[in-house]
Amino acid sequence: MSTTSTPADFLRVVKGSPTAEELAALTAVVLALQTANDDAPARPPQRHWARRTALNLAPKPGPGAWRRSRG
Repeated sequence: MSTTSTPADFLRVVKGSPTAEELAALTAVVLALQTANDDAPARPPQRHWARRTALNLAPKPGPGAWRRSRG
């Protein structure tokens, strides 16, 4: 008796009948998106005020200043 393990379904077709080329293209896109997310830096977003402080810039007063300060 041989024991063969089947890998978990990576993609499952629930409707329709895609061709082998369509499945290959879909798999390539999903893997590329997963790789892109894994390579993304884990750096937290930096707020506008923090950037201005790091550059030693004071807030600019005037019309519309509240829009520029929203971060």
